Amino acid sequence: MNFIFFMPDELRAESVGCYGHPLAPTPNLDALAAQGTRFDQCHVQHPVCTPSRCSLMTGWYPHVRGHRTLWHLLRPDEPNLLRTLKQAGYTVHWYGKNDLLAADSFAECVDVARQPGKKAFGRNPYAFDDPRYYSFLAEPYTAPLEDHADYASVQAGIDFLRSQPQQPFVLYLPLLYPHCPYSAPQPWRDLIDPDMLPPLRPAGLPNRPDFHELIRQTRRLDQIDEATLRKIQAVYLGMTGFVDDLLGQLLTTLEETGLADTTTVFAFSDHGDWAGDYGLVEKWPSAMEDVITRVPLIVRTPGGAAGHTVNEPVELFDIMATTLELAGIEPQHTHFAQSLTSQLRGAAGDPQRAAFTEGGYARHEPHNFEGLANRDQFARDERNIYYPKGRLQQTHPDSVGRTVAMRTATHRLVYRPTGICELYDLQADPQELYNQYGNPAYEQAQQELEARLLAWLVQTSDVTPFDMDPRGFS
Repeated sequence: MNFIFFMPDELRAESVGCYGHPLAPTPNLDALAAQGTRFDQCHVQHPVCTPSRCSLMTGWYPHVRGHRTLWHLLRPDEPNLLRTLKQAGYTVHWYGKNDLLAADSFAECVDVARQPGKKAFGRNPYAFDDPRYYSFLAEPYTAPLEDHADYASVQAGIDFLRSQPQQPFVLYLPLLYPHCPYSAPQPWRDLIDPDMLPPLRPAGLPNRPDFHELIRQTRRLDQIDEATLRKIQAVYLGMTGFVDDLLGQLLTTLEETGLADTTTVFAFSDHGDWAGDYGLVEKWPSAMEDVITRVPLIVRTPGGAAGHTVNEPVELFDIMATTLELAGIEPQHTHFAQSLTSQLRGAAGDPQRAAFTEGGYARHEPHNFEGLANRDQFARDERNIYYPKGRLQQTHPDSVGRTVAMRTATHRLVYRPTGICELYDLQADPQELYNQYGNPAYEQAQQELEARLLAWLVQTSDVTPFDMDPRGFS
């Protein structure tokens, strides 16, 4: 069994056609779902790139080893899926960005690793005093398509497949799109008419965490109009269409080379994006809405079910356990992921399962916060598009305080020791517009969810190694 991990960055599930979006230009993701299994409620373990990927490859929640920042990647002493597969005889090819491995980890985890290109976005068209300057809305990408980072990464993967590899392989494709800035080559950049989009989730909702309005103020999003927010989401959908087109080229190559019958394809993302909803852009380390935590997970495996949908909650790091079972490899470390192989063959999921996400930082760990002048270049340049983000974390540290969330089939609970807690009845309020935390009508549900959240923290607070040390003297 070979494995392909096709991983767009910052792609939320609801912006894919087979997840229900009426305008999503995603025929290849939709076709893959028709050929395999689509997990409707897959949720990430962290809302930011690096910690989410660290969880994905280890089966650990962020709190197990403290992976909650952009600067603490998987190190040689930590387990990870790529190394396990390489040690089992797989050749591992990596084409794309690195938000996963520390420099010293590559040699024993990956055979070939490179990012073939760095260009991906058009320029910011707005003057610094224009409220849209910090909105991430950018001009189209106009450089040669061959120089586009994602195009080049996928073409490198295609070239590898065409080389007819004889050894079992892993092809890992961590792409840049649809991560902001919101930009794409034409025709994708202007493919979607903003006026045709469904209504955006409104800004200024009551009883929300303070970072909603703080982000809007510091990015001047509170001064831009609805048309700009709708254009942001339209371009985000166009970016999604661009990566979908790349997936189509990859799948065509699998068929042409005869490798489709021996290759499992995973298509998924590391987290989502507000993309104009709630009047916001990008994401935030302690944001826990569905548009941030819910990502597509589509899997096609030889001999698997076709057109199957799993509606029950799963967690992104289940990919790790699923891959090991498909490869016939026993894990050599304690983890919390669950294999989804039975669902790939047509079984339903567990309706009682919950998905857990955590993020943010505490005041006792100031080295974690973005915007440190001695580390982050953008912290010293107010014209950098990320300047408001780092500045906000430094001036309002509790706005990015530690957060844990639990997502069941019917509710989401978000607990913040230093901020507003949230509770949503997802059956009555699927867009998470009405925070019911503290509402007497939801007292029993809140108590049950909080007790379950506490039990989860206790059961997953650490891991015990498999190996044992002698207690005598040598």
